Amino acid sequence: MSAGQTVAVFGAYGHTGRFVVAELLGRGFVPLLVGRDADKLQAMAYAHPGLAYRVASADGPAALDKALTDAAAVINTAGPFASTATAVIEAALRAGLPYVDVAAEIEANADTFANLADRAREADVAVVPAMAFYGGLGDLLVTLAMRDWTTADEAQIAYGLSSWHPTGGTIASGVVSHDRRDGRRVRFTGGRLDYYAADGDLPTVDWDFPAPLGRRSVFSEFTMADVVTIPSHLAIPEVRTYMTTEAAQDLAAPDAQAPTAVDDSGRSDQTFTVDVVVRSGDERRRVVASGQDIYAVSAPLAVEAIERILTGRIRTTGVASAGEIFDAADFLDAMSPYLTVEVLP
Repeated sequence: MSAGQTVAVFGAYGHTGRFVVAELLGRGFVPLLVGRDADKLQAMAYAHPGLAYRVASADGPAALDKALTDAAAVINTAGPFASTATAVIEAALRAGLPYVDVAAEIEANADTFANLADRAREADVAVVPAMAFYGGLGDLLVTLAMRDWTTADEAQIAYGLSSWHPTGGTIASGVVSHDRRDGRRVRFTGGRLDYYAADGDLPTVDWDFPAPLGRRSVFSEFTMADVVTIPSHLAIPEVRTYMTTEAAQDLAAPDAQAPTAVDDSGRSDQTFTVDVVVRSGDERRRVVASGQDIYAVSAPLAVEAIERILTGRIRTTGVASAGEIFDAADFLDAMSPYLTVEVLP
């Protein structure tokens, strides 16, 4: 059983980290608070009597190794993940611990698959990047939609967000990704990530979301982490993601505000619909998920993943996306307290 096991949360005092800590506590785990800011860790430990904290940063391997002592698993919630993921994964592999993160950064996730797959496989350790709203959820939904198909021509993931008030971590991660792309855009086409030069604003199209959202304007080249997770295990040469224009404009606003809590759990009033369409020839399959607060819902996604890894309910080890390592239908069914998922005709 997983109850009572210690799970290290790197970046525990961050916005998503706090949701993860609360979710772990609610499931009977013992969160171990890890991060580089001693004052923030101490304050968080004071708010949760009985929880231990350890100070470590991504650029200090010895401190990371010490911080993970006695843990059963690691959840990394500290962005930018281009700066933290590799170091924390390497520490997890040295300790033989399963690792999950909530990275939405395309390049950071691609680096994990490209650079750490062999080591994780040899260590027989599960490493699941992007186990969050972006990357993990879309991958699970596409995998569910595929059902008996072994290949498809195209997967489309449309994000219908009522708003998008970004956390500081989201903004910092966006800056890192922008700098790495050097002004280029990225898409997944022809079976590979394609970086290309483009001038002007992102193109827009209309997307017909299910009721009550309905037809909305979306940016059609708003590429998210799904273009890494889905092709890592599914033979789909075209993976496209879309974002409602209002939400994208919120994110890009120079005075963008962090999410504001509207309930005791800390969730914002943001609502979301994720509309997935998979096409093979003229046949289409569609799955839709809806819920509240993209940051809050990332916590049960990540913690459910850790719980399944620790209880042996996985299909493989090494670096793997959500749809590859878990039974997508069963996983999404377990998420019913947090998500509504519908398979549409």
